Amino acid sequence: MVRESRCEFTLPMVKAAIADLDLKAGPARAVLSIATLKPDPLASNSDHAIDWVDRFDGASAYIKRRPLPPNTWAQLQADIEAAPGRLPIGTTAISITGSIRLAPAFLVGITFMVIGTDLAVMQRGRDGSRLWSTNDPFDTELTPEVVEHEIGQEDELAVAIAVATDPTEDVLDYLREQVLPVSKLIVLSPPGGKAKDNSIPDNTTANALAVGIRDRLRRSTRRVQRMSLFFACPMGLAVLLGSRWNRLCQAVVYEDVKTGDIYEAAFTVEA
Repeated sequence: MVRESRCEFTLPMVKAAIADLDLKAGPARAVLSIATLKPDPLASNSDHAIDWVDRFDGASAYIKRRPLPPNTWAQLQADIEAAPGRLPIGTTAISITGSIRLAPAFLVGITFMVIGTDLAVMQRGRDGSRLWSTNDPFDTELTPEVVEHEIGQEDELAVAIAVATDPTEDVLDYLREQVLPVSKLIVLSPPGGKAKDNSIPDNTTANALAVGIRDRLRRSTRRVQRMSLFFACPMGLAVLLGSRWNRLCQAVVYEDVKTGDIYEAAFTVEA
């Protein structure tokens, strides 16, 4: 239109351009800022901010992976679980900003699932960053690929979400070295079984896979009291999966701390 020097626009033309360029505004959202890795530039404009940057161990965002003593995971869990009460009354849609790793992202999803809130996060993808929302529609759930590894250390279950990369060997080593009381490890990956960067192209696929993973685990945990849960996936998927985490057993959520034992128990959540 600019190149053609068009000076007059009709309403149908504007509506068509908005649709073609995917510029339609979504619902008004409250903003929740959660920062553990680096300061969030949007924190000052948020409805509620949780700033743990100085309470996480490490000099840079890349190496901040666990709370710096005497701060604890339990304190971070309490702050996240208190967030719904810090937002405007009647809030039904929330945008999450800031920088967090996978265990806190999953906990955010669970926390707001309980009150039925639509959560949205910005997720980097093949064509730039896109807003992934828990209310984004999809046609059919995606059934994940499943690989099971026998452990034989009592009767609990271990689960690895292998989407961005495959953490199987690290998780197996951790389970055996720590003698966790698990009978087997279930590894869930995208259809086709290939864990890789950008294996989830968009929010529709992410929601469909989150539901598929949850439904598969519902069947696997019918007679299980507790699971150990490990993530290697996009942060947005961890939020979406947490937002659907109901009718499942208690879960101990582990964070990849990279050094020492590789993993560390972060949160315990009920379904």
